[in-house]
Amino acid sequence: MALPTSTLERDARQIHADGHRDGEVDPGEIAVGVVIGRASEFFDFFVYAIASVVVFPKLIFPFVDPLTGTIYSFAIFALAFIARPFGTALFMAVDRRYGRSAKLTIALFLLGTSTVAIAFLPGYDTLGTLVIWLLAAFRIGQGLAWGGTWDGLAPLLAINAPEQRRGFYAALPQLGAPIGLIVASALFAYFLGNLSAEDFFSWGWRYPFFVAFAINVVALFARLRMAVTPDYVELFKRGDLQPARVTDTLRAEGKGILIGAFAPLATFALFHMVTVFPLSWVFLFTTEGPTHFLIIEAVAALCGLVSVFVSGVIADRIGRRNLLGGSAAAIAVFSGFAPQLLSGGFVGESVFMILAFILLGISFGQSSGVVASNFAPKFRYTASALTNDFAWLFGAGFAPLAALLLASNFGLLAAGAYLLSGAVCTLLALRFNKRIEMATSGD
Repeated sequence: MALPTSTLERDARQIHADGHRDGEVDPGEIAVGVVIGRASEFFDFFVYAIASVVVFPKLIFPFVDPLTGTIYSFAIFALAFIARPFGTALFMAVDRRYGRSAKLTIALFLLGTSTVAIAFLPGYDTLGTLVIWLLAAFRIGQGLAWGGTWDGLAPLLAINAPEQRRGFYAALPQLGAPIGLIVASALFAYFLGNLSAEDFFSWGWRYPFFVAFAINVVALFARLRMAVTPDYVELFKRGDLQPARVTDTLRAEGKGILIGAFAPLATFALFHMVTVFPLSWVFLFTTEGPTHFLIIEAVAALCGLVSVFVSGVIADRIGRRNLLGGSAAAIAVFSGFAPQLLSGGFVGESVFMILAFILLGISFGQSSGVVASNFAPKFRYTASALTNDFAWLFGAGFAPLAALLLASNFGLLAAGAYLLSGAVCTLLALRFNKRIEMATSGD
């Protein structure tokens, strides 16, 4: 059964037909669609993350001290990662019954609605505890929607990429993260730097959430442009990228999904240790304002953007798995000294952020789908989505909360120990994954 074709889908089909009369699909075009989609998701993600530090503790949790308010904000922050696998299960059912275009439309509408709804929240002084429940509900809505935005374009890109440039094309989807962070940080820095505190907390902080909704509309159109055209539908079928039941997938590929979720753990832990936790530490435990640090973060993210490209070049020379293992070892070394730089003023913060983003870009650039090739074709699409969900849940969902709790009670070195544990998990997962590959290949 198929949903009626919407005006948006018809427009997307018409544009695609005008630009691709020969029916050929270029991997570069797939990459553009993936980057646009990922950038929109990460922009939503970072807008909420930044607000969790500079807005929600005062607006939603004014009845506690700033540290406790930030901890509460980070606890709600984690709800989206818990909800995400449930969103995948829900929207895979929509995909099987109504098709990928219906799934993406509903998921991105839910994501945009949940994001904009947060922008309209009043403060605790107006609604009391109800505003906390509403924030949690909208955050869960974002998580469910993220589970549904899995479009299969990333594994499709990997399948259609030239064999000698697989690492390069694997890195392209990851560009969405630094792009989303740069835009989100720049927006908040602008409003924080140009508005009075009263105006910022009254209306200024809401604008990035409205921008997020607009970006989601663009991303929806870009994804539908690919998901609904015959050429891409055929590519999805040829690549065995069709939705399977989540229960069947977990039964058949549970071990591979678990290993795949832990393989990039060091990268995802570093991801939050660089993007979310430092802002909270500087905001709470130094005399500097958030505007200045957000600018440092945006500049460092540019270094991360370049590093993502570099990761593709390196991976094509030494292999993706080797690069991920080497990055985990480097993250382990980094965890032993680098977090303490955050207490070193402007110079220390800048050195920490630039080094961390260079390392993050190299490791994050190859963290996606490192074990996807092990999945049986029948389950590859759903198993890849679940692996992605659980990787973010285990590696990132609780990272800001855990790091802030550890650092505030035991010092920055304890936050480094948390990062070290992620590196160890990655190295172990890659070792187990190698054994599975050897057993499968009969070596």
